[in-house]
Amino acid sequence: MKLRIGHLSTMYHTSFILMGMDWLEKAGIEPEWKLFGGGPAIVRAFENDELDIGYIGLPPTMIGIDRGLDVRCIAGGHVEGTVMIATPEFHTLEECRNDQTLFLEQFKGHLIACPPSGSIHDVIIRNFIKEAGLENEIDVLNYEWADMIPEAIADGEIKVAVGTPSLAVVAKRYCDAKMVIPPEKLWPDNPSYGIVATSEMIENSPETLLKFIQLHEKACEFISENPEDASRLVAGTIEIIDADFVKEMYEVSPKYSAGISEEYISSTMRFVDVLKELGYISRRLEQKDIFDLRFVEELELQ
Repeated sequence: MKLRIGHLSTMYHTSFILMGMDWLEKAGIEPEWKLFGGGPAIVRAFENDELDIGYIGLPPTMIGIDRGLDVRCIAGGHVEGTVMIATPEFHTLEECRNDQTLFLEQFKGHLIACPPSGSIHDVIIRNFIKEAGLENEIDVLNYEWADMIPEAIADGEIKVAVGTPSLAVVAKRYCDAKMVIPPEKLWPDNPSYGIVATSEMIENSPETLLKFIQLHEKACEFISENPEDASRLVAGTIEIIDADFVKEMYEVSPKYSAGISEEYISSTMRFVDVLKELGYISRRLEQKDIFDLRFVEELELQ
């Protein structure tokens, strides 16, 4: 069966493992991979009936659901996938005694570069700034394609940014920048991405989705248990980075699983109030609006 899959350039997603293997094809699934610049673009593609499933952070999914998009998260993938980096003159959160306000005050007058508006990174950093009471003093600059951010740092246009673990590696290697907040400090257990499917696929093609999730979990385990082999595979699939880069990226944020744990759900539900306060959604979403657990329960992946 043909499966239209939306994915991002985010290298720690299992999309690049599945592209590099023939597991889907052997399972009778014909994947049609479609690349997008960020989660909000995947939501728009769902709204235009261009996708069956997607690799996406849950906040943009929730924004889409609030607008009437009929999709559900059917599997996890990774947690804690947002880091903050800055050029050397700035202090880390730890150096600021983990004082959020003291840490952020050093960025007054600077723009914080971030993936697209409504992405999980965008929601996390805006909430982080708001909690410190500095939303009127620090601005966030959203990039439609997150891959443009390292270039902006290298050119001196930007001194601080949030993004995926790969941003931390790029910043260290090529931009003379460092990680100032590790992923577990910005928002513990945040659902950096999950597998989201249309309700039509869930109801009409459950066996296909079950097969996909099984292979997605196999890929998660491959990353966790064989990071060196996984790194070589991803590097060979992408062809523009080396295996050491991928391995270093895996090490920045190593929590991979197709399961949907209670922590994954509770962290997701914490976003409801934040999204509403930031004006991204208009109503209080409930767990049943966001998740369909039938597949992970059948596979015992919770």
